[in-house]
Amino acid sequence: MKQIYTFGNYLKNKFNSKVYKVGINISGFTCPNIDGTVAKGGCTFCQNDSFSASTNEVQELKGFHLNLDSKENPFLEKQLLQLEQQFVSISSRQKREYGAEKFLVYFQSFTNTYAPFETLKALYEKALSFDNVLGLSIGTRSDSITQETLDYLSELNKTKEIWIEFGIQSIYDETLEKINRGHNSANVKEWIIKSKKAGLNVCGHLIFGLPDESKDMMIDTAKEAYRWGIDSVKYHPLYVVKRTALANEFISGKFTPISEEEYLDVLVQTIKLKPTNVSVQRVTAGIDDDSLLAPEWCKNKNIQIKNINKALKPLGLKY
Repeated sequence: MKQIYTFGNYLKNKFNSKVYKVGINISGFTCPNIDGTVAKGGCTFCQNDSFSASTNEVQELKGFHLNLDSKENPFLEKQLLQLEQQFVSISSRQKREYGAEKFLVYFQSFTNTYAPFETLKALYEKALSFDNVLGLSIGTRSDSITQETLDYLSELNKTKEIWIEFGIQSIYDETLEKINRGHNSANVKEWIIKSKKAGLNVCGHLIFGLPDESKDMMIDTAKEAYRWGIDSVKYHPLYVVKRTALANEFISGKFTPISEEEYLDVLVQTIKLKPTNVSVQRVTAGIDDDSLLAPEWCKNKNIQIKNINKALKPLGLKY
């Protein structure tokens, strides 16, 4: 069996080291379709109460949110401290448990370019100053990045490994409207192409099982994302968690989650179509706690991976 070209393969080949992503969650960051800038309520699958400070050290930041028009950031020093504490804690564990040698700081939760440029610059440069950090991976939305930030990241990319991760989700605007995404597909395409022209590495997130989408629509989204020139991909099934608009639709019978059989079918077909140079960072997602409403198959990731490998076997592939 041949292993799918994973992001781990890419990093190992490029840096000849065990490179791990250190997921960071900075308080004060939010999203433009949560704060009302482009929409209200967030994406229908998003648990909005997760967008608040939770640690004791940053309780005073709770309720404080930045955006592109924020004139000042009185909590920048606390955010920088939070960044350092999280990096030290997580990277130490990754060294101890997995033998990690080098790191990418992954600005993971929230929309991580949705803040004043000086705040972003301070956070990114602080992250790059840590020992054995090779670069950054920045999760964001295509409607929440400025040309100034893109140009700055392009400069950083000349000496560091810089990735930007965009939530593509679907190329169908009717779907994006149903999930209250707050922007259209053309906007995602525009900023992915701009990012590629700026020399950045781009990861695209795709969700299979969005409301009323057929298999062909899901596969079309993957095809188009590949055409836009993404360098890496994350595949997600849409699952339903409590305290979301999608949960209300599920409970009222207006939304039926994707079956594991259909997800596997779409996943295998999109992997088969994937250009060989595009690395895979994720093949599924789920949550193993009582917040998951459906589908039940998204609860156990080990079983999911086992079934994915079974589905990939006829292609001579494994994850």
